[in-house]
Amino acid sequence: MLDASILAYFADDTTRTYQLVQWLPVLELLHEQHPVGVVARDAEAAELLRTRTNLPVELAASFPELTELYAAVDPKVVLYVNNSMLNFQSLLHGRALHVHVNHGESDKQSMASNNAKAYDRVFVAGEAAVQRYVAELLELDTSRLVRTGRPQLDLRREALLEPTDRRTVLYAPTWEGDAEYNDYTSVDTIGPDVVRAALAVPDVRLVYKPHPKVVTSTTPAVREGHRAILALLDEAARSEPAAGHVAILAGDILAVMPDCDAMVTDVSSVGLDWLYLRTERPIFITDRHHDAERLRQEVPVSRCADVIDDVDVLTLTGLLAARLDHDEHHLARVAMRHHYFDDLQVGDSTVRFLDAVGELAARRDALLGETDLGAAITA
Repeated sequence: MLDASILAYFADDTTRTYQLVQWLPVLELLHEQHPVGVVARDAEAAELLRTRTNLPVELAASFPELTELYAAVDPKVVLYVNNSMLNFQSLLHGRALHVHVNHGESDKQSMASNNAKAYDRVFVAGEAAVQRYVAELLELDTSRLVRTGRPQLDLRREALLEPTDRRTVLYAPTWEGDAEYNDYTSVDTIGPDVVRAALAVPDVRLVYKPHPKVVTSTTPAVREGHRAILALLDEAARSEPAAGHVAILAGDILAVMPDCDAMVTDVSSVGLDWLYLRTERPIFITDRHHDAERLRQEVPVSRCADVIDDVDVLTLTGLLAARLDHDEHHLARVAMRHHYFDDLQVGDSTVRFLDAVGELAARRDALLGETDLGAAITA
Protein backbone atom coordinates (compact mmCIF):
# COMPACT_ATOMS: atom_id res chain seq x y z
CA MET A 1 0.00 0.00 0.00
CA LEU A 2 1.13 3.53 -0.81
CA ASP A 3 2.92 5.22 2.11
CA ALA A 4 2.81 8.98 1.59
CA SER A 5 1.80 12.11 3.44
CA ILE A 6 1.69 14.21 0.24
CA LEU A 7 -0.15 13.06 -2.88
CA ALA A 8 0.10 14.46 -6.39
CA TYR A 9 -3.25 13.74 -8.04
CA PHE A 10 -3.56 13.34 -11.81
CA ALA A 11 -6.84 12.35 -13.44
CA ASP A 12 -6.19 12.79 -17.18
CA ASP A 13 -4.81 10.61 -19.95
CA THR A 14 -1.34 10.46 -21.49
CA THR A 15 -1.88 13.49 -23.74
CA ARG A 16 -1.79 15.71 -20.66
CA THR A 17 0.85 13.97 -18.58
CA TYR A 18 3.30 16.74 -19.50
CA GLN A 19 1.42 18.82 -16.92
CA LEU A 20 2.58 16.56 -14.11
CA VAL A 21 5.89 15.42 -15.60
CA GLN A 22 7.36 18.92 -15.27
CA TRP A 23 6.61 18.75 -11.53
CA LEU A 24 8.15 15.35 -10.88
CA PRO A 25 11.73 16.52 -10.14
CA VAL A 26 10.34 19.11 -7.70
CA LEU A 27 8.16 16.46 -6.06
CA GLU A 28 11.21 14.22 -5.74
CA LEU A 29 12.90 17.02 -3.78
CA LEU A 30 9.78 17.33 -1.64
CA HIS A 31 9.91 13.57 -1.07
CA GLU A 32 13.19 14.05 0.80
CA GLN A 33 11.24 15.99 3.44
CA HIS A 34 7.77 14.43 3.27
CA PRO A 35 6.88 11.08 1.63
CA VAL A 36 5.24 11.80 -1.74
CA GLY A 37 3.10 9.53 -3.88
CA VAL A 38 1.35 9.97 -7.22
CA VAL A 39 -2.28 8.98 -7.75
CA ALA A 40 -3.40 8.46 -11.36
CA ARG A 41 -6.90 7.67 -12.63
CA ASP A 42 -5.91 6.46 -16.10
CA ALA A 43 -3.99 3.18 -16.51
CA GLU A 44 -1.85 4.31 -19.46
CA ALA A 45 -1.01 7.57 -17.75
CA ALA A 46 0.01 5.68 -14.61
CA GLU A 47 2.28 3.43 -16.65
CA LEU A 48 3.92 6.38 -18.39
CA LEU A 49 4.46 8.23 -15.10
CA ARG A 50 6.18 5.18 -13.62
CA THR A 51 8.80 5.48 -16.36
CA ARG A 52 9.45 9.12 -15.48
CA THR A 53 9.92 8.98 -11.71
CA ASN A 54 10.98 6.81 -8.81
CA LEU A 55 8.10 8.11 -6.75
CA PRO A 56 5.42 5.49 -6.10
CA VAL A 57 2.57 5.75 -8.60
CA GLU A 58 -0.79 4.25 -7.62
CA LEU A 59 -3.69 3.67 -10.01
CA ALA A 60 -7.20 4.35 -8.71
CA ALA A 61 -9.32 4.09 -11.83
CA SER A 62 -12.74 4.03 -10.17
CA PHE A 63 -14.21 6.32 -7.53
CA PRO A 64 -14.52 3.47 -4.98
CA GLU A 65 -10.83 2.64 -5.54
CA LEU A 66 -9.95 6.28 -4.95
CA THR A 67 -11.92 6.53 -1.70
CA GLU A 68 -10.40 3.26 -0.45
CA LEU A 69 -6.92 4.50 -1.29
CA TYR A 70 -7.42 7.80 0.52
CA ALA A 71 -8.88 6.04 3.55
CA ALA A 72 -5.82 3.79 3.73
CA VAL A 73 -3.16 6.42 3.01
CA ASP A 74 -4.77 9.31 4.93
CA PRO A 75 -2.82 12.02 3.05
CA LYS A 76 -2.13 15.38 4.67
CA VAL A 77 -1.90 17.42 1.45
CA VAL A 78 -3.12 16.67 -2.08
CA LEU A 79 -1.59 18.61 -4.99
CA TYR A 80 -3.34 19.26 -8.32
CA VAL A 81 -1.58 20.33 -11.53
CA ASN A 82 -4.75 21.09 -13.52
CA ASN A 83 -8.51 21.52 -13.20
CA SER A 84 -9.68 18.15 -14.48
CA MET A 85 -13.36 17.49 -13.83
CA LEU A 86 -12.34 14.37 -11.93
CA ASN A 87 -10.50 16.54 -9.42
CA PHE A 88 -13.82 16.94 -7.66
CA GLN A 89 -13.88 13.26 -6.77
CA SER A 90 -10.59 13.75 -4.96
CA LEU A 91 -11.77 16.96 -3.31
CA LEU A 92 -14.47 14.99 -1.51
CA HIS A 93 -11.78 13.71 0.86
CA GLY A 94 -12.13 15.96 3.88
CA ARG A 95 -9.11 14.93 5.97
CA ALA A 96 -6.54 16.56 3.68
CA LEU A 97 -5.74 20.08 2.55
CA HIS A 98 -6.12 20.43 -1.19
CA VAL A 99 -3.71 22.64 -3.14
CA HIS A 100 -3.84 23.71 -6.78
CA VAL A 101 -0.30 24.21 -8.09
CA ASN A 102 -1.12 24.33 -11.82
CA HIS A 103 1.36 23.38 -14.53
CA GLY A 104 2.59 26.79 -15.58
CA GLU A 105 2.14 30.53 -15.25
CA SER A 106 0.52 32.30 -18.20
CA ASP A 107 -1.92 35.04 -19.13
CA LYS A 108 -4.40 32.73 -20.83
CA GLN A 109 -7.99 33.30 -19.70
CA SER A 110 -8.14 29.76 -18.35
CA MET A 111 -5.58 30.69 -15.70
CA ALA A 112 -8.18 32.55 -13.61
CA SER A 113 -11.03 30.11 -13.10
CA ASN A 114 -13.70 29.76 -10.43
CA ASN A 115 -12.34 26.25 -10.00
CA ALA A 116 -9.72 27.91 -7.79
CA LYS A 117 -12.34 28.37 -5.08
CA ALA A 118 -12.62 24.60 -4.64
CA TYR A 119 -9.10 24.29 -3.23
CA ASP A 120 -7.86 25.19 0.24
CA ARG A 121 -4.86 26.94 -1.30
CA VAL A 122 -3.81 28.02 -4.78
CA PHE A 123 -0.08 28.38 -5.35
CA VAL A 124 0.69 31.25 -7.73
CA ALA A 125 3.88 32.67 -9.18
CA GLY A 126 3.62 36.27 -7.99
CA GLU A 127 1.81 39.59 -8.15
CA ALA A 128 0.63 39.26 -11.75
CA ALA A 129 -1.23 36.03 -10.92
CA VAL A 130 -2.83 37.60 -7.86
CA GLN A 131 -4.04 40.55 -9.95
CA ARG A 132 -5.35 38.17 -12.61
CA TYR A 133 -7.49 36.30 -10.10
CA VAL A 134 -8.78 39.47 -8.46
CA ALA A 135 -9.70 41.00 -11.83
CA GLU A 136 -11.48 37.93 -13.19
CA LEU A 137 -13.28 36.36 -10.21
CA LEU A 138 -16.02 37.56 -7.88
CA GLU A 139 -15.89 36.93 -4.13
CA LEU A 140 -12.43 35.38 -4.19
CA ASP A 141 -10.74 34.88 -0.84
CA THR A 142 -7.26 36.13 -1.72
CA SER A 143 -5.84 34.72 1.51
CA ARG A 144 -5.94 31.33 -0.25
CA LEU A 145 -3.40 32.53 -2.85
CA VAL A 146 0.17 31.59 -1.88
CA ARG A 147 3.08 33.05 -3.86
CA THR A 148 5.61 30.34 -4.55
CA GLY A 149 7.15 31.39 -7.87
CA ARG A 150 7.87 28.67 -10.45
CA PRO A 151 9.95 25.92 -8.79
CA GLN A 152 10.06 23.87 -12.00
CA LEU A 153 12.27 26.57 -13.49
CA ASP A 154 14.94 26.19 -10.81
CA LEU A 155 16.08 22.77 -11.98
CA ARG A 156 19.13 22.16 -14.15
CA ARG A 157 18.39 20.13 -17.24
CA GLU A 158 20.60 18.35 -19.73
CA ALA A 159 20.91 20.42 -22.90
CA LEU A 160 18.96 19.23 -25.94
CA LEU A 161 20.73 21.44 -28.51
CA GLU A 162 24.13 20.93 -30.06
CA PRO A 163 26.64 23.79 -29.55
CA THR A 164 26.80 26.30 -32.42
CA ASP A 165 28.51 29.55 -33.34
CA ARG A 166 25.25 30.77 -34.83
CA ARG A 167 22.64 32.83 -33.03
CA THR A 168 19.70 30.61 -32.19
CA VAL A 169 16.08 31.68 -32.58
CA LEU A 170 13.46 29.53 -30.85
CA TYR A 171 9.91 29.36 -32.20
CA ALA A 172 7.75 27.84 -29.46
CA PRO A 173 4.02 28.10 -30.23
CA THR A 174 1.25 26.92 -27.93
CA TRP A 175 -1.71 24.67 -28.85
CA GLU A 176 -5.23 25.75 -29.79
CA GLY A 177 -6.83 25.16 -26.39
CA ASP A 178 -10.12 23.50 -25.59
CA ALA A 179 -12.28 26.42 -26.75
CA GLU A 180 -12.08 29.50 -28.96
CA TYR A 181 -11.73 31.91 -26.03
CA ASN A 182 -8.58 30.10 -24.96
CA ASP A 183 -7.04 29.74 -28.44
CA TYR A 184 -3.74 31.61 -28.70
CA THR A 185 -1.81 29.43 -31.13
CA SER A 186 -0.02 30.93 -34.13
CA VAL A 187 0.61 27.58 -35.81
CA ASP A 188 -2.49 27.79 -38.01
CA THR A 189 -2.20 31.52 -38.78
CA ILE A 190 1.33 32.89 -39.12
CA GLY A 191 3.41 29.90 -38.02
CA PRO A 192 4.93 29.13 -41.46
CA ASP A 193 5.55 32.86 -42.01
CA VAL A 194 7.39 33.09 -38.67
CA VAL A 195 9.61 30.20 -39.75
CA ARG A 196 10.33 31.74 -43.16
CA ALA A 197 11.19 35.06 -41.53
CA ALA A 198 13.54 33.49 -38.99
CA LEU A 199 15.26 31.35 -41.62
CA ALA A 200 15.97 34.51 -43.62
CA VAL A 201 17.97 36.12 -40.80
CA PRO A 202 21.71 35.86 -41.54
CA ASP A 203 23.78 33.55 -39.38
CA VAL A 204 20.79 32.11 -37.48
CA ARG A 205 19.90 28.61 -36.38
CA LEU A 206 16.13 28.08 -36.05
CA VAL A 207 14.70 25.71 -33.47
CA TYR A 208 11.02 24.75 -33.61
CA LYS A 209 9.68 23.44 -30.29
CA PRO A 210 5.87 23.36 -30.29
CA HIS A 211 3.57 22.57 -27.39
CA PRO A 212 3.18 18.77 -27.06
CA LYS A 213 -0.49 19.01 -28.04
CA VAL A 214 0.37 20.71 -31.33
CA VAL A 215 2.11 17.52 -32.37
CA THR A 216 -0.99 15.41 -31.63
CA SER A 217 -3.61 17.98 -32.68
CA THR A 218 -6.62 16.78 -34.68
CA THR A 219 -7.63 20.33 -35.66
CA PRO A 220 -7.12 20.43 -39.46
CA ALA A 221 -5.69 23.96 -39.66
CA VAL A 222 -3.23 23.32 -36.83
CA ARG A 223 -2.13 20.02 -38.37
CA GLU A 224 -1.61 21.72 -41.73
CA GLY A 225 0.35 24.58 -40.18
CA HIS A 226 2.53 22.17 -38.21
CA ARG A 227 3.26 20.07 -41.28
CA ALA A 228 4.10 23.18 -43.32
CA ILE A 229 6.54 24.30 -40.64
CA LEU A 230 8.23 20.90 -40.59
CA ALA A 231 8.49 20.96 -44.38
CA LEU A 232 10.15 24.38 -44.31
CA LEU A 233 12.65 23.19 -41.70
CA ASP A 234 13.41 20.03 -43.66
CA GLU A 235 14.05 22.07 -46.79
CA ALA A 236 16.28 24.51 -44.91
CA ALA A 237 18.23 21.67 -43.30
CA ARG A 238 18.83 20.06 -46.70
CA SER A 239 19.94 23.27 -48.36
CA GLU A 240 22.18 24.35 -45.47
CA PRO A 241 23.07 21.32 -43.31
CA ALA A 242 25.70 23.18 -41.29
CA ALA A 243 23.14 25.69 -40.00
CA GLY A 244 21.65 23.14 -37.60
CA HIS A 245 18.01 24.09 -38.09
CA VAL A 246 15.96 21.58 -36.11
CA ALA A 247 12.48 20.64 -34.90
CA ILE A 248 12.31 19.22 -31.39
CA LEU A 249 8.95 17.52 -30.98
CA ALA A 250 9.59 15.75 -27.67
CA GLY A 251 11.47 16.65 -24.53
CA ASP A 252 11.49 19.56 -22.14
CA ILE A 253 11.47 23.05 -23.62
CA LEU A 254 13.22 24.28 -20.49
CA ALA A 255 16.23 22.27 -21.64
CA VAL A 256 16.18 24.17 -24.94
CA MET A 257 15.90 27.76 -23.70
CA PRO A 258 19.40 28.16 -22.19
CA ASP A 259 21.02 27.77 -25.61
CA CYS A 260 18.76 30.22 -27.46
CA ASP A 261 19.29 33.92 -28.13
CA ALA A 262 15.72 35.02 -28.90
CA MET A 263 12.27 33.46 -28.83
CA VAL A 264 9.03 33.85 -30.76
CA THR A 265 6.07 32.43 -28.88
CA ASP A 266 2.34 32.83 -28.24
CA VAL A 267 0.44 33.82 -25.12
CA SER A 268 1.35 30.88 -22.89
CA SER A 269 3.50 29.82 -19.96
CA VAL A 270 6.50 29.51 -22.28
CA GLY A 271 6.83 33.28 -22.60
CA LEU A 272 6.90 33.71 -18.84
CA ASP A 273 9.33 30.83 -18.40
CA TRP A 274 11.62 32.71 -20.80
CA LEU A 275 11.11 35.91 -18.80
CA TYR A 276 12.16 34.08 -15.62
CA LEU A 277 15.15 32.23 -17.07
CA ARG A 278 16.31 34.37 -20.00
CA THR A 279 15.45 37.90 -18.91
CA GLU A 280 18.46 39.24 -20.77
CA ARG A 281 17.31 37.91 -24.17
CA PRO A 282 14.60 39.33 -26.50
CA ILE A 283 11.14 37.83 -26.83
CA PHE A 284 8.45 38.18 -29.50
CA ILE A 285 4.77 37.54 -28.70
CA THR A 286 2.21 36.72 -31.40
CA ASP A 287 -1.22 38.37 -31.43
CA ARG A 288 -3.74 35.98 -32.91
CA HIS A 289 -6.69 38.26 -32.15
CA HIS A 290 -5.32 41.43 -33.77
CA ASP A 291 -6.08 43.51 -30.70
CA ALA A 292 -2.92 45.22 -29.49
CA GLU A 293 -4.61 47.15 -26.67
CA ARG A 294 -6.34 44.05 -25.31
CA LEU A 295 -3.06 42.18 -25.43
CA ARG A 296 -1.31 45.00 -23.60
CA GLN A 297 -3.92 44.99 -20.83
CA GLU A 298 -4.38 41.23 -20.43
CA VAL A 299 -0.84 40.05 -21.20
CA PRO A 300 1.60 42.32 -19.37
CA VAL A 301 4.65 40.52 -20.76
CA SER A 302 3.69 41.89 -24.18
CA ARG A 303 4.69 45.37 -22.91
CA CYS A 304 8.34 44.31 -22.82
CA ALA A 305 8.26 42.33 -26.08
CA ASP A 306 7.78 42.91 -29.79
CA VAL A 307 4.24 41.89 -30.78
CA ILE A 308 3.74 40.08 -34.07
CA ASP A 309 0.50 39.60 -36.02
CA ASP A 310 -0.21 38.64 -39.64
CA VAL A 311 0.87 42.11 -40.81
CA ASP A 312 3.96 42.55 -38.67
CA VAL A 313 5.24 39.10 -39.56
CA LEU A 314 6.17 40.50 -42.97
CA THR A 315 8.84 42.62 -41.28
CA LEU A 316 9.91 40.00 -38.75
CA THR A 317 13.18 39.14 -40.49
CA GLY A 318 14.53 42.65 -40.07
CA LEU A 319 13.13 42.98 -36.55
CA LEU A 320 14.72 39.74 -35.41
CA ALA A 321 18.07 40.80 -36.81
CA ALA A 322 17.77 44.20 -35.14
CA ARG A 323 16.90 42.80 -31.71
CA LEU A 324 19.69 40.22 -31.86
CA ASP A 325 22.11 43.09 -32.48
CA HIS A 326 20.53 45.63 -30.11
CA ASP A 327 17.93 44.61 -27.52
CA GLU A 328 15.79 47.66 -26.69
CA HIS A 329 13.47 45.96 -24.18
CA HIS A 330 15.97 44.50 -21.70
CA LEU A 331 15.32 46.90 -18.83
CA ALA A 332 11.56 46.63 -19.34
CA ARG A 333 11.83 42.84 -19.06
CA VAL A 334 13.75 43.13 -15.79
CA ALA A 335 10.91 45.18 -14.31
CA MET A 336 8.26 42.86 -15.76
CA ARG A 337 9.98 39.80 -14.32
CA HIS A 338 9.50 41.32 -10.87
CA HIS A 339 5.80 41.83 -11.64
CA TYR A 340 5.32 38.15 -12.44
CA PHE A 341 7.79 36.53 -10.04
CA ASP A 342 8.30 39.08 -7.26
CA ASP A 343 12.00 39.33 -6.38
CA LEU A 344 12.68 35.60 -6.70
CA GLN A 345 15.94 34.45 -8.21
CA VAL A 346 16.64 30.97 -9.58
CA GLY A 347 16.48 28.57 -6.65
CA ASP A 348 14.20 30.70 -4.44
CA SER A 349 10.95 29.32 -5.83
CA THR A 350 11.82 25.78 -4.82
CA VAL A 351 12.51 26.87 -1.25
CA ARG A 352 9.18 28.70 -1.10
CA PHE A 353 7.32 25.70 -2.49
CA LEU A 354 8.87 23.17 -0.13
CA ASP A 355 8.27 25.42 2.86
CA ALA A 356 4.65 26.11 1.86
CA VAL A 357 3.79 22.43 1.48
CA GLY A 358 5.50 21.60 4.76
CA GLU A 359 3.56 24.32 6.56
CA LEU A 360 0.27 23.03 5.17
CA ALA A 361 1.09 19.46 6.22
CA ALA A 362 1.70 20.71 9.77
CA ARG A 363 -1.44 22.84 9.67
CA ARG A 364 -3.52 19.85 8.61
CA ASP A 365 -2.25 17.88 11.62
CA ALA A 366 -3.04 20.80 13.92
CA LEU A 367 -6.52 21.19 12.49
CA LEU A 368 -7.31 17.52 12.91
CA GLY A 369 -5.96 17.60 16.44
CA GLU A 370 -8.30 20.44 17.32
CA THR A 371 -11.21 18.68 15.62
CA ASP A 372 -10.58 15.38 17.42
CA LEU A 373 -10.28 17.16 20.76
CA GLY A 374 -13.51 19.04 20.15
CA ALA A 375 -15.29 15.82 19.24
CA ALA A 376 -14.03 14.11 22.40
CA ILE A 377 -15.23 16.96 24.59
CA THR A 378 -18.63 17.00 22.89
CA ALA A 379 -19.00 13.25 23.40
